[in-house]
Amino acid sequence: MEFKTSSKGVCATFHSPVKTTASTEPKNENDMPLATATTADQGGATGLSALHPDIVRSHVLSRLDGPALGSAACCSTTLRQLSSDDNLWSDICHSMWPSTTSPQLSHLISTFPGGGPRAFFSHAFPVLAADRNLTGSSSNPPSELISAVDIRYKDNLIFTKVQETETVTGWFRCSPFRIDLLEPKDVVPTPIKHPEGEEACRGMIEDMMLSWILIDPIRRRAVNLSSHKPVSVERHWLTGEVQVRYASIVAVDQRQVQCGIVVRCGGSECGDEMQVREVSLEIEDMDGTHLNGKESLVFLQGALEGKKGTGINRIGEGQRRYKAYVEMKRERRERKLRTEGALDILCVGFGVSIFVAFCCFLFCR
Repeated sequence: MEFKTSSKGVCATFHSPVKTTASTEPKNENDMPLATATTADQGGATGLSALHPDIVRSHVLSRLDGPALGSAACCSTTLRQLSSDDNLWSDICHSMWPSTTSPQLSHLISTFPGGGPRAFFSHAFPVLAADRNLTGSSSNPPSELISAVDIRYKDNLIFTKVQETETVTGWFRCSPFRIDLLEPKDVVPTPIKHPEGEEACRGMIEDMMLSWILIDPIRRRAVNLSSHKPVSVERHWLTGEVQVRYASIVAVDQRQVQCGIVVRCGGSECGDEMQVREVSLEIEDMDGTHLNGKESLVFLQGALEGKKGTGINRIGEGQRRYKAYVEMKRERRERKLRTEGALDILCVGFGVSIFVAFCCFLFCR
């Protein structure tokens, strides 16, 4: 029996070890069999349906990741039924996002409409649909948001946390929007050596992965606000702390904002191990103005309700959208400077003309 798995599907071939005979086959008038049975030496095989479903589920489908399991479900009706097992998708979610293993969050995920953990994966895995302008929702914004955050360095988990945020208080709605996962004096030790030099900092772009899943527990919706890989890594010249930035772009009603995630790391006092000192989320517009809680909820609600992408090349797509946003931001700033320069020249010219007219009036009297 041979199994072949790939990101596009699953193939299973069963080779029979027993050689069959053709004694029961009908014969022609020359006493020769009309057809010969297939033997193992001839490469005979039966389909995947000949295998017990438990074998396929436990030895084939359980070895696939989320995209591969979704592709396998498109191969046949049998695989579609087997791939809909909630346990398979729960294991995938727990493996990809360890924060989802908390009992409260795991129960919430199981109640997502349209397939429980399978529906949650379809919400949280891809980025928002590319170049899609979302429409502001007429429904009430979520009264509570849950953040499920996981950080990996070279595939090793270094930080995971689940945090709830109330959105109905006046303080939240009027203050600048910000979600902090760590208190100012809290640090999370890691077994990673603190990077020294610019080259080591640039290497963190490829090695450090972050997932920030924002969940609406009332309407059972979720969205991943991270670019997965950093969009920038900066080292403070004085303290030596490293600031790793992730970002996603959300557009609602022709207005684009940046959901910026900052991870600040520093060296420990007793050694050179890296410590996580800050993990925060903020939202700012193209002018660099930080939105308050009420304004931010409009964009977060649009992201939660908006259509997601396919998940294909999600890291590259996130990086592409961020670069396009930065370019638009630069062009907007240049247009603003040109407009302000033209207004300055106009004001100076108007002032000079008034002065000349006044002088002419005095001399002509």
